[in-house]
Amino acid sequence: QVQLVESGGGVVQAGGSLRLSCAASTASGRTLTNYVMGWHRQAPGDGRQLVSAITWSEGRTYYADSVKGRFTISRDNHRNTVFLQMYSLKPEDTAVYYCAVKQRGATEYIYWGQGTQVTVSS
Repeated sequence: QVQLVESGGGVVQAGGSLRLSCAASTASGRTLTNYVMGWHRQAPGDGRQLVSAITWSEGRTYYADSVKGRFTISRDNHRNTVFLQMYSLKPEDTAVYYCAVKQRGATEYIYWGQGTQVTVSS
């Protein structure tokens, strides 16, 4: 079992920046070495979209085309926290952002946070 708590959402003007955090904890205290952490977003009326992901052990990253060059994902192993730094925000980035965890090699993310709202005004 992995528990995820997001924070850092808010309202920002277009062109602004926000940093989201996702703190992970495990009941058994096991490490997240074999996991992938992903940030997803869902806008009203849309499906959930994977925005960015990072492997916990090597720190390899993935970005959706829509956010490449504007978003940066990183992790702090000591604090079991993943960050999503968002620059040059656009109104179309408005969504609820969720962090989630899956095991490496798996297709589905199995543990999800509660989400944090990001609103970008034009």
